[in-house]
Parts: sequence; C-alpha cells; structure tokens
Amino acid sequence: MHITSAGRTDVGVIRSGNEDSYLMVPDRGIFVVADGMGGHAAGEVASEMAVRFVARELDSLRGLGDEQVAERMRGAIRAANGAIFQRTLTEHDKRGMGTTVTVLTLFETRFLIGQVGDSRAYLLRDSRLSQLTKDHSYVQEQVDAGYLTPEQARTHPYSNVITRCVGANSDVMPDIYVGTVKPKDVFLLASDGLTGMLDDYQLQDLLSPERMPQDEVDALITEANRHGGLDNITAIIVRVDSVDPAPQEDVKTQAPTRNKP
Repeated sequence: MHITSAGRTDVGVIRSGNEDSYLMVPDRGIFVVADGMGGHAAGEVASEMAVRFVARELDSLRGLGDEQVAERMRGAIRAANGAIFQRTLTEHDKRGMGTTVTVLTLFETRFLIGQVGDSRAYLLRDSRLSQLTKDHSYVQEQVDAGYLTPEQARTHPYSNVITRCVGANSDVMPDIYVGTVKPKDVFLLASDGLTGMLDDYQLQDLLSPERMPQDEVDALITEANRHGGLDNITAIIVRVDSVDPAPQEDVKTQAPTRNKP
C-alpha cells in the first residue's frame, strides 16, 4: 500500500493553550489524534501520553489478521489508559485529566480504527464522505435514544460532554471498526475543534483525492478558525495512492464493540 499523509494541530482562535496531540508513523501505517482534557498542562500531558503509548504498543502489524490487529489495538489503547490513570493517582495536579483517542492503522489491504471519545474518523470514497466512528458523547446518546436530532445535537449546550475517555478510570474499552482499503480513499482523523466548527458537507467540499493532503489539512484548519476557532483544531489526512494486491470491491465495517451495562 502506498500512501500520502499530512497532519497539523492549531490552538484555534479562543484558547491560550493546545491540549490536542497527534502522531503519524506513515511507514508503519499508524495515525493517532487525541484531544486532552483536565486543564492546561494536564490535558496536553494526557493527549501526548496517549498518542505515544498507542503508537509504541501497536508496533508492527505485518502478517496479522483483522482479529489480531483488533486485539492489538484494544491492548494499545488500554495500555495508554492505564498509564494515564496511574499518573492521575500519583500526581495531584494531574487528577481529572483524560483524553480522547482515535487511531487509524493501515495493514495489508485493510484499515482498522480504534476510538474512545468524540474525535472522529471519516472516509472519503467515490466523492462521498462517511463518518466511520460514533461519538462517545451525551448528545450522541440522546440522538440514539430519539430525544435529539443530529442537527439539534450540534448546537446543544452539552455537545462537548463525552461519556468515555482514556485515563478517567482504571480500564476502558475502545470501539473497533474495520474495512477494506481502495485506491483514492481519503481518511480524515479530527478532533472536535474541527468537526464542531464545520458540517460534514463542508468537510467534504475541502477533501479530494486529487489534492495534496497538506493543502487539505491547512484548508480545513483555516476554515475552522474562520468559523470561530472555539477549540484546539487537529486534523490528519491519509490518501491511499495505490493498493497491492487489488482490494475486494465491497467494504464491511465491523460493528463497534461496546461495554455491556
């Protein structure tokens, strides 16, 4: 698989510090976005720890199947969770910190995503943008229950309240999504500083397999800031230039794993 990728994080217009982190390891097909919380210093520590731990724990995925990669992904995110949680117990100024984590890994002819929180992964394929992940948030739960429409959820006063994060508890279970990669696929990983400012149709307008990922990242961040830049903004774009051998025609997305009540 041959890819072109780019990433960037921006403080935004309102915030004085940046609690987002991202990490790209293109030669290993690993891309991570994390949005920290817990106040300046604590939030940025949590997000930086998350991207570093996840990338390290994933290591090489060569020769592994979907279930093996899924287990590796779960283990990587849970390892990051344990390290962050332990630090909240031993350092007073880090209490209450946590972070979202959204991880994309590309292996063989497949993609696999691990997610906790409300940072998102999207796929642009054949000029159509699809949100691959589902937010772990209060408003998403209200949408699922039929109490809010997706449009109402976007402007709800609790739209930034998440229901699952990395580091808040002793363990966490990420959702896992898997599918087949095709040439000209464009993946977008983004913190809610981007998706909270721009609707999906606006994201789609700025994405194309014909554009360079760095130009697209810069355009997305510029547009999010133009719409208010209320939060830190982070985006990673991964364009699939070719896949060898040729992938299957259809994509099957594994239903996300969820904690049982």
